[in-house]
Amino acid sequence: MIRRLLIRPGAIGDFIVSLPALESLRADYTEVWCAGPNVGLARFADSARSIMAAGLDRLGLLNDQDVVERLRGFDSIISWYGTNRPEFQALTRELGLDFHFLPALPDGRVHAIDFYNDQARSVGGVAPSRFPVLKCPAASRSFAVIHPFASAVAKRAPMEWFQSVADRLSREMPVHWLCGPEETLAGAVKIDDLYDLGCWLAKARIFVGNDSGISHLAAAVGTPVMAWFGSTDPRVWAPRGAAIHISV
Repeated sequence: MIRRLLIRPGAIGDFIVSLPALESLRADYTEVWCAGPNVGLARFADSARSIMAAGLDRLGLLNDQDVVERLRGFDSIISWYGTNRPEFQALTRELGLDFHFLPALPDGRVHAIDFYNDQARSVGGVAPSRFPVLKCPAASRSFAVIHPFASAVAKRAPMEWFQSVADRLSREMPVHWLCGPEETLAGAVKIDDLYDLGCWLAKARIFVGNDSGISHLAAAVGTPVMAWFGSTDPRVWAPRGAAIHISV
């Protein structure tokens, strides 16, 4: 039985655009280490834990023996962690750990999903999909969701744009505003667990947002998405799904 570890750091959107590549690399036993909030999105894996909980940041320190033994329990380790850290890569070689490092950032020539899929194929990934998919229980779609936030101000449409969209949508269906754990918006829905959030978004008829990880999450559960892009290239970072409209 082949035991494989996939290490994928990064924010919500980074993880979701990597999902097809990660799933294509499944082995007899597959474990994923990722950012804490993304653990619940690695549902294809046999096990998932946060990079911090796994202790990877302690590798090379005095109290790292448990981490070394844990890593030695895998036959294959494919990592986007440490790609730009020569000292970390040298440490893994010194410890005799069989890491395969892959570039963490797309080169800008193709969509991020295609970039990660090409990487996966280079290390044995089998037929990755062009679309990230997060499966949730079937539910009827009955409302609109508006999430006016993003990680940077340059990635956010003006609030007036969102309000205008909300006014139009409210003539057809209920409209719910959404904010994240560290975002503030009076009366907005807030669901901290990303899988639970995804399953709630799967009940929406449309999602309206920015260039953000939550737009990718909505697309991954099959909800039609309207996303505003400002400072980044939608040819590389636009969500992929059944019905995506990009506004710039």
